[in-house]
Amino acid sequence: TFKVTFDKAQDPEYRDLVVVKSHLTGKPINRWTHIHQSMEDLLAKQLITRKLCNLTGGCIQRCMGTDAMNALSVVTKDCDLKYGTNYYDRWLKYLEYFQENDIVASCGQTDAKGDRSKRPGEQPDPDQYVHVVERRPDGVVVRGAKLHNTSAMVDEIIVIPTRALRENEKDYAIAFAIPADTEGVYLISKYSEFSTRAPGLESPLSEIGDVECMVVLDNVFVPNERIFLNGETEFGGQLALLFALFHRHSYTGCKPGMADVMMGTAALVTDYLGIGKAPHIRERLAEMVSTAEIVFACGVAAAHYGRKAASGTYVPDIVFANVGRRHAGHNIYHEYALLSEMAGGLAATLPHSRDYNSPVVGDFVRKYVTRRAGVSAENHYRAWHLAADLLVSHTASVAHVAGLHGGGSPIMEDIALMNSYDLESKKNLAKYLAGIKE
Repeated sequence: TFKVTFDKAQDPEYRDLVVVKSHLTGKPINRWTHIHQSMEDLLAKQLITRKLCNLTGGCIQRCMGTDAMNALSVVTKDCDLKYGTNYYDRWLKYLEYFQENDIVASCGQTDAKGDRSKRPGEQPDPDQYVHVVERRPDGVVVRGAKLHNTSAMVDEIIVIPTRALRENEKDYAIAFAIPADTEGVYLISKYSEFSTRAPGLESPLSEIGDVECMVVLDNVFVPNERIFLNGETEFGGQLALLFALFHRHSYTGCKPGMADVMMGTAALVTDYLGIGKAPHIRERLAEMVSTAEIVFACGVAAAHYGRKAASGTYVPDIVFANVGRRHAGHNIYHEYALLSEMAGGLAATLPHSRDYNSPVVGDFVRKYVTRRAGVSAENHYRAWHLAADLLVSHTASVAHVAGLHGGGSPIMEDIALMNSYDLESKKNLAKYLAGIKE
């Protein structure tokens, strides 16, 4: 589905949002290779993500790369300032290549993790977390696996730590970028599709699928010029959190984009049922609208209250970005329930498109899927099929879980919020209003 990010760069309707001037070279580049320099950059990224998710009916599969690059822009600079390393200059050279070639990258962050009660260095199998197994003058050799990588068909894989690390876990504090076809890299991919349709009943959604990937790094050599963190444990955790922050801000664009598709489908099928203006339907649609726009508003607020890092990168506000992603995750199954309720059982029991075209039973299918006068049998069928694609297809089952866990499960947003939110000032406010003096 990332094809749309290339196509719309040439489309006058979308070009001003998709194409931006590089702060590094001054050349026009694709926004998904850009490093955010301002509030306006974050807002534009959020808006175009929502718009393009409308067109694909799901993930556009480019946010991981740009979010990882933005996180690296901050951490490499901060690490250099503290330790005198040269990661930022390396990264700038990589960025120029990244932008010049309009690179599509995935981000390998989530390790297999093994026994969750044990830290990386305590695992019986050390490969449960990606780690350095050999250091050479010209680079390092790494081993391990990164799970839950959306998109396997990429140019580059950017690998970063998944968690905070201790001083004795230096081998796990490693960040780098490698071509996806590097020797020793295995892309174990899982493909899903919305549906297959008989000739004449194809739709934009029937041409789209999803690819998730387990990336195995089996003694992979990474040259020095592509290493952006190597043993600086305190920055391993910061990099993990910063990627999550940028990615959660991206979710405030894509999740409303998906909500647009779901609420539009619900509105369409209930209109075809003849109950589109019924009070109970309007109430349920209002719930869907509220969820979408609250999440989007959190992204707008995160951009407005963002800050400049030492590198010049504009970083979204941690509280608003996490609140938005948390709200999306907590409501994702409720949104699917609302769509399921309004679409009815036909979303699960709709006859196959082969039967719709059948010379034997096709007339029956067309007759009994029709509801409202003035709407053709084909349009009725297409509307039910869209609801089925969103609710019960192979890709839908992936999207349900991804909507909860992608970018961090709700508990991770809880942790991020409680680690950064100024709750002490709220306690002091309560003491003041209660007349407590200490």
